[in-house]
Amino acid sequence: MSEDRSGGTAEDEFRYRGNRLGLPESGAGSVPGVGRRLAGLALDWALAMLLAWAAYRAGLIGSGLSGQAEVAPLISNTALVVYAAVSIVLLTLFGTSVGRRAVGVGITATGERSWPWFVSMTVRTLLLCLVVPAVVYDRDTRGLHDRAAGTVATRL
Repeated sequence: MSEDRSGGTAEDEFRYRGNRLGLPESGAGSVPGVGRRLAGLALDWALAMLLAWAAYRAGLIGSGLSGQAEVAPLISNTALVVYAAVSIVLLTLFGTSVGRRAVGVGITATGERSWPWFVSMTVRTLLLCLVVPAVVYDRDTRGLHDRAAGTVATRL
């Protein structure tokens, strides 16, 4: 192994997103761009908002509330819980969610953690719900939520 000027090895050199993880540069299994992942997140969030709104309209949540100032936070907080629950279940079972599937993105284990898949998906989703860990990312565009869970977003 040869060392470069920064003290790292030549294998650590950045060539494309995912090369340090052994992923292909393009096609299935490669790391998708931020836009594609954001589109999947937006679709999943829209679905969660729809489900929360439907639960309110059906009287499952917020019965007795009528003012916009009371209903809006209820629906948005319920949507966050719905998003987290649906994500954990779908990611655990299928490695993708409805929105991610629509844009061709899945979640793959990197082998960094020996946790059960359910635990990894729970950690990843809960950190994603905090937002900040998701917007701080590395050269491979892996957010802190992915690094903590030992996962990476890949193209399907």
